[in-house]
Amino acid sequence: MPKKVFIFFPDGVGLRNFAFTDFKKIGEQKGFEITYWNNTIFSLKDNLGFNEVKIEDKSAHKLLSIYSRARKRAELNVSRDKFSDNVYPTYKFPFNYKGAKNIFRSLFTKWLIGKYSSEKGIVKLREKINKLERSTSKYAYCKKQLEEHKPDLVFCTTQRATQSISALLAAKDLGIPTVAFVYSWDNVPKAMQVVETDYYCVWSDLMKHEQLKYYPFVKEEQVFVTGTPQFEPHFDESLKQSREAFFAEHNLDINKKYICYSGDDETTSPLDQYYLEDLANACRSLNTQGYNLGVIYRKCPVDYTPRYDAVINASKDIITVIDPIWQQVGSQWNQILPTPEDFKMLYNVCEHSEFVTNVCSSTVFDFVVHNKPCIYYNYEQPQLKKGIRDIGQNYKYVHFRSMPSDKAAVFCTDKNDLEALVKQILDGNLSNVEEGTAWFKIVAGKQPTKASETIWNTLEDILK
Repeated sequence: MPKKVFIFFPDGVGLRNFAFTDFKKIGEQKGFEITYWNNTIFSLKDNLGFNEVKIEDKSAHKLLSIYSRARKRAELNVSRDKFSDNVYPTYKFPFNYKGAKNIFRSLFTKWLIGKYSSEKGIVKLREKINKLERSTSKYAYCKKQLEEHKPDLVFCTTQRATQSISALLAAKDLGIPTVAFVYSWDNVPKAMQVVETDYYCVWSDLMKHEQLKYYPFVKEEQVFVTGTPQFEPHFDESLKQSREAFFAEHNLDINKKYICYSGDDETTSPLDQYYLEDLANACRSLNTQGYNLGVIYRKCPVDYTPRYDAVINASKDIITVIDPIWQQVGSQWNQILPTPEDFKMLYNVCEHSEFVTNVCSSTVFDFVVHNKPCIYYNYEQPQLKKGIRDIGQNYKYVHFRSMPSDKAAVFCTDKNDLEALVKQILDGNLSNVEEGTAWFKIVAGKQPTKASETIWNTLEDILK
């Protein structure tokens, strides 16, 4: 009998890794019966023809958001004290005191944080969250679905969605093995694990070490290093277009060399548009020196702000906009979903750009796979004022400590240096590709092309 696996999407962030790659095909080749347990508003059956079980009940306990926020802050407090490191408070978002409801929520959250900011307290807080979620109609609804379909294992595509808690509790209470995929390279130190599953799949040895370091209740035999399907399409040469075809499709000038500016979300880089402006100005200056440069601006897929418009309109001679092919199916950030077509676009943006520039984005890894350098901006803009977040704190985060050296990216620490750095890279006198590739292996694991296969092998071992 083939083993039946539920691939669980609590939200849309896992679609890119587990619906649009060859993940499903590889699992079927290994003899698994695959059903997508779908909590999103994106229909896998209608859009992709996949077998799915839709979760229509989206209810959560009315106190879940408060307890979850308290849990996260309590974990960050414990990490701060345990490791004597003040980086952890910088992961916190400020409380909201506008209006009576928000005042109550914030004060109650602070009381919970004060009560539970210890390792034993965090365990109690997690137990309380689980008790709340077991009382919801969604828990009963999911339990009934599991009893009806009888999967042998539930694989959750992200560890960070509160919408997954009740469903995974239902599976555990029925004795069905549960596995969570740790979604992103920066998630573990940021206290973004909202679920406790029987097993965890992580990208690399680095992330396994972090998982055990930050979650003492997780045992080593529960954590498997698998890699991530996120980067697999970059190794698929069937996605590659010729330079002529790509340039024609996107109205690019075949005689120009293009630099990619990869946009950031407003929280990470609130003044991001001004770094784009700086790059456009550097290119314009270099064009007077005999270069023929343009900028491809690829926005952050979940950023729909108009903040770049003035810069783009003022530099139409330099900047060409190539938007990610993502689909907005709801109002929340995690309801802006990738499409399979975007894999091809991103592959070719990487392939046909000279290099990428951005603020602390993981696109450094997308580009080093294509042997292309990356400039990280790390200087303040003159528009910075009180109440606007300085991007400099991003590079102090724990996940940047994984760099094998400060040459894993080209850091621009002064606006006045940008033009010279761009020139050095174009002239072949500066690159981070060698160190960046070493960093990529530290973060994403040693076999980035085998992640989907390794995950299925892991699930097979668990079921044995």
